[in-house]
Amino acid sequence: MRALLPLVVSTLAITAMAASFTVTVNGTSSHAIPSTLYGFMFESGDGGLYAELLQNRAFQQVTAGTSSALKAWSAVNGAEISVVSNTSPLSSALPNSLQVTIPSNPSGAVGVANTGYSGINVQQSWAYNASFFFKFPAGSTFVGQLTASLVGSDGTTLASSSISVTGAQKTQWTEFAATLKPSKTASNVNNKFVVTLNGGSSSGGQTAFFSMFSLFPPTFKGRANGMRMDLAQAIADMNPGFWRFPGGNNLGASIADRWIWNNTVGPLQERPGRQGDWGYVNTDGLGLKEYLDFIEDVGMQPIMAVWSGFSFAGPVSSTAIQPFIQEAIDQINFVIGDPSQSAAAALRASLGHPEPYELNYVEIGNEDFADNSGSYASYRWKDFVTTLSTTFPQLNFIATSFVNDPVLSPKTKFWDAHDYNTPSWFFENAFRFDSFARDGTKYFEGEYAAINTDASNLFGNGPTRFSFPQMQGSTGEAAYMTGLERNADIVFAASYAPMLQNVNNFQWTPNLISFDAANVYLSSSYYVQKMFSLAKGTLYLPSTLPSSTGSVHWSVTRSSSSGGQVFIKIANAGSSAATINISLPFAVSTTGSVQVLSGAMTASNTPTAPQTVVPKSQSFTASQSFSFNAAAFSVNVLTLQAS
Repeated sequence: MRALLPLVVSTLAITAMAASFTVTVNGTSSHAIPSTLYGFMFESGDGGLYAELLQNRAFQQVTAGTSSALKAWSAVNGAEISVVSNTSPLSSALPNSLQVTIPSNPSGAVGVANTGYSGINVQQSWAYNASFFFKFPAGSTFVGQLTASLVGSDGTTLASSSISVTGAQKTQWTEFAATLKPSKTASNVNNKFVVTLNGGSSSGGQTAFFSMFSLFPPTFKGRANGMRMDLAQAIADMNPGFWRFPGGNNLGASIADRWIWNNTVGPLQERPGRQGDWGYVNTDGLGLKEYLDFIEDVGMQPIMAVWSGFSFAGPVSSTAIQPFIQEAIDQINFVIGDPSQSAAAALRASLGHPEPYELNYVEIGNEDFADNSGSYASYRWKDFVTTLSTTFPQLNFIATSFVNDPVLSPKTKFWDAHDYNTPSWFFENAFRFDSFARDGTKYFEGEYAAINTDASNLFGNGPTRFSFPQMQGSTGEAAYMTGLERNADIVFAASYAPMLQNVNNFQWTPNLISFDAANVYLSSSYYVQKMFSLAKGTLYLPSTLPSSTGSVHWSVTRSSSSGGQVFIKIANAGSSAATINISLPFAVSTTGSVQVLSGAMTASNTPTAPQTVVPKSQSFTASQSFSFNAAAFSVNVLTLQAS
């Protein structure tokens, strides 16, 4: 046996009391690893992945005349501002407008400013696409300049663009669009987007109306109305196999606020938005087509949910369910339908994607175990899936109630399980799926995360609840993931959840990726997901099983049936180091690599210490039999080349 010493990042020495495990690998693969095994669940609203920088940009889902309707907006230089609904709106989808009244004795330019989502990141190398709609009331005598600017925290104008306007000629909605190129990078994110009017002293008392503001930085893959580059790249870097959307709970807590696919496509001024389930407003600028384009850009598969007739107020009755089933049919047709046969598909084609998108999985609802009336089992699942499977026989439909409880008719072949629990629950349940029947049923671990060390107060927000993922949780999750690989013959997909957290405004902890206006903070659990995903392999190789009651777990996969790379994943979720003695049934090249994520039990990546736990790599001399030392609270991925 050749010892692998020294370890890359281990600060805990192997002692004489260290546990020792012998892992004998079988060279004959037992099942394939699905390409969809690791991916993402997404149910966030604006201010994150969607790159729009302005908050409350179109005054959607707010009450006109209230101060709260002006969230993120403030007056500049004495202007009077209010959200109104008493002027002819830009569109029926956007009934509210911003009214700006110039003071009676103006001194310079006056207007409004938006602070974004806890700041606006201004970079000299970026070009920003700014736009808004404006108009003046009939009889306006305003003559002057209309200017859009990026203004720094010290009041310095970093970029601006102006046009000359005559109010009498602009009594109908007119779009202002400009590219703003900053003269320098701002020293912080406490910057504002400012729109001002400057008509001199004669403009006192004049009024203007504004609607549908927007400010976009450069986006991922250069997509118009696209994704924030750094967040999107962090997602793409994991090489995810799927993207579950639009939720999760963001499918809608009420009938009125449910996801309605056709309200999320087409021009932004035609999207009414809706109240999200977590307290924020969804502009639905990130709509169905934007999701699908992003999925294509990253190379994922969609797992798309349709609203299934259940709100927190209760289910839709069986006699009223058909219109919602038709909505689901139209939504699916937008994605994969023939434009010559479907109006929804024709709409997709008119928006620039004549060919169908890829779609194999559709989820019927979300967490329908919350429906105590039993309507999911009695009619909602049956009515939806019977119609949808007849209309789209090529698709797989996923049930969202408890796994195998209740029994559904028609029998589902796909279940979505959600598990939020303690770190120890995860490594203690690494064998969860081993006992499941191999009867053709497949499972989706749609949401899971270690969130708390107190099982008796799991969803409470006390001191035992994780603010950010900790190594004790991340290693527990990794141990559980080795079980997902061992059972990948029936587990076809899994996603940590939730994915994104704006550190300045959030409702749930912990999350996989945190961010603010300028930075992205990658958690220890993010690195676990990435390490497993990039070393997924295509075939599972059986080996000596770990103890079902232990905290050390492993999984072995390879990238092809002959030759190719071999991946050995070792998760040590315990407080003691362990020695793993590995015996392979085939020869390997003499040089391998190991990636190690290791840290103290409570170690965590935070905005103030974002690099506390990061993977580190080194090469080692490999052979058919060797020993590896796994530090306490570590995740290790060994890569070897089969010869």
